[in-house]
Amino acid sequence: MRTVVINTGSEILLGDVVNAHLAFIAREIFELGLRVDEQRTVSDGAAIAVALRDIFSRAEIVFVTGGLGPTTDDVTREIVAELLQLDLVEDTTVREAIHDRLSIRHIPVTKRVWRQAQVPIGAEVLPNEGGTAPGLYLPANVNSAVSSPHLFLLPGPPRELQPIFRQSVAPILRRITAGLRPPAMRKFQLAVMGESIVEKKVGAKILAIPGIELGYCSRPGEVEVRVSGSPEAVEAAERIIQSELADTIFTTEDETLAAVVVRLLSERGETLAVAESCTGGLLSHQITNVVGASKVFLAGSVAYSNEEKIRALGVAASSIERFGAVSEQVALEMAEGARIAAQATHSISTTGIAGPTGGTTEKPVGTAFIAIASMNQAPICHKFLVPSDRETFKQLLAQNAFDLLRRRLLS
Repeated sequence: MRTVVINTGSEILLGDVVNAHLAFIAREIFELGLRVDEQRTVSDGAAIAVALRDIFSRAEIVFVTGGLGPTTDDVTREIVAELLQLDLVEDTTVREAIHDRLSIRHIPVTKRVWRQAQVPIGAEVLPNEGGTAPGLYLPANVNSAVSSPHLFLLPGPPRELQPIFRQSVAPILRRITAGLRPPAMRKFQLAVMGESIVEKKVGAKILAIPGIELGYCSRPGEVEVRVSGSPEAVEAAERIIQSELADTIFTTEDETLAAVVVRLLSERGETLAVAESCTGGLLSHQITNVVGASKVFLAGSVAYSNEEKIRALGVAASSIERFGAVSEQVALEMAEGARIAAQATHSISTTGIAGPTGGTTEKPVGTAFIAIASMNQAPICHKFLVPSDRETFKQLLAQNAFDLLRRRLLS
């Protein structure tokens, strides 16, 4: 079934907002046997109508994101109703939901807010628990006088769109695509290995499998390897990947490396503390983004200055003076100090030179040390050289830190 995504919003075309919807929708529909055949980004207003008229005749499923809010540039609902020659009527259930949400938050109500309760006749309301504008589903040919595809109108904020998609859109799509047979697909998330190295290890072998599709997606500190095709082809590809890359695979699910660490700690009934310098709290941030982190995460300290390393973590002043704050000795003392203070099973410490200044010949920008201290195991410390911008530097170190602990927990 030919599927099209139309993303609306002048803010996307101006570069003020990153379009995250295409990747999300494409992933969600793949398992149903659908692929995005075409994507367009258009500005608010008349351009939406032009795009819809153009694709109606050749699309079977269309997703439109954005333009359902209360402001003057939110016109998707009205444009669709006009194109399909459908009257807009107020949905009392939606109006009550809007009223309740605003009342609980003590947000003043303006007249324009009630526009969001207007629903084209024949449309199904897709409840939005994260905002005031619901999604809308209009079945194919909802008005027999106008030929139209299955049409899904979804709010623009990802935190609203994604729950609506999973809770309301996906069940409808399963009905629509009941006769389709989706290809088999597996994804493998690999920790701290470069994309080119991954391809060198498995690329040629996998592509030799008839009917296989192979793809890579690289992010700081990880690479996703994706294979799809017939079940037999995917199984053959998986055997190759497991044979060559097993120790670097941290998950085959949709979870972060931090989430894997939290899960492993939870399974073992063990706990974690972190002491961060150059990562500035990023490890704590990523851990506490994981549901259930409170069961395993005891404490996080950002000891950025030498004085705080000494005061909060018990690092010896003589160690800093002799070896420098960015050193194996200081990283080890930071980790052990954090572990003892929190009475944790394990601890992680980071110290490094993010740059762009502060480097020396002996310790250039990008130099970093990550230490792991554990209750019943000898501490370890690894040195890294990851010259990059500050944000990428921190992300790379966080991934390396979590991977070091992951490997320790599995050893």
